[in-house]
Amino acid sequence: MEKIYYRPLLRTDAARPETALTLAGGWCWFDEVELIRRDAEPEIVPAAHLPEEMVERLCSPRAPLAGLTMDAPRIMGILNVTPDSFSDGGRFDVEEAAIERAFALRQMGADILDIGGESTRPGATEVDEDEEIARTAPVIAALRDSDFDAPISIDTRKSLVADQALEAGAAMLNDVSAMEFDPAMVEVAQISGAPICLMHAQGLPETMQDDPRYTDVLLDVYDYLEDRIALAEDYGIAREAIIADPGIGFGKTVQHNLALIRGLSLFHGLGCPLLLGVSRKRFIGTVGGAEDTDSRMPGTLAVTLAGLDQGVQIHRVHDVAEIAQGIRLWDAITRGFEE
Repeated sequence: MEKIYYRPLLRTDAARPETALTLAGGWCWFDEVELIRRDAEPEIVPAAHLPEEMVERLCSPRAPLAGLTMDAPRIMGILNVTPDSFSDGGRFDVEEAAIERAFALRQMGADILDIGGESTRPGATEVDEDEEIARTAPVIAALRDSDFDAPISIDTRKSLVADQALEAGAAMLNDVSAMEFDPAMVEVAQISGAPICLMHAQGLPETMQDDPRYTDVLLDVYDYLEDRIALAEDYGIAREAIIADPGIGFGKTVQHNLALIRGLSLFHGLGCPLLLGVSRKRFIGTVGGAEDTDSRMPGTLAVTLAGLDQGVQIHRVHDVAEIAQGIRLWDAITRGFEE
């Protein structure tokens, strides 16, 4: 039987019909859905035609993650304690600088901090796990000892790094390989109960941008994430503890990235909160004419706002203050402003 994909056509307008459904307990609603098949033209139907299981996946309020509710947009501040990350490598790879930056990101408006000790930019090579632990665990422990008041996520593909980060005080796992690089990651997530973000990537960082190809990038990425979520559930990880990330820029061309961003609302059918990581990425520079990574904040904000209109809950960014300001304005326009 041919698989049908359901993409809710989301809106945020205050003029909302009584028949509209609320997306994931959040700020978007919909009363129409695009039905997508691989070998047929898409069609638009009333949301009332949705199967009951898909209504449940699309509309059930998302459970809090690491103490954060998912009924409002959340900003994940990026802190790379690496010498070679594509945008901020070498800026915060000394512990004192990293801690100072973490508190600054929090003050700017970060709801959660994502700490990484291995660059996964295109062309990056693997870092030894002992080195990655040495870069990340002491910073996490120092932040916890300093009463840092926001949850911390560890950005790693390696189970031992993840385990040591959780021991040091991290509250969430962010695996860009969706537990493929190190299958033992599933045990860390299951035993710890920590929420885990599963991201799509085609290939390894060393080669992922060489010649990425898809039959249909939107549906291929959806199927991959659906399979990885099913695997996690088979190992006892609750869907409520999983975040899905389509992996913008990880084994994708500019056109692939744009197609995924246009179709983001499809991924709510996975029944998980969504994470969007577009900050300062190369496609923003290509489309926006910004060669220097530090000049890509306006493009990052534009894509973030597009994600908000499609109900994306978590936004992973470098420019926290600027993105937080943009989200506040978007929120005031969309949901109202109280002085």
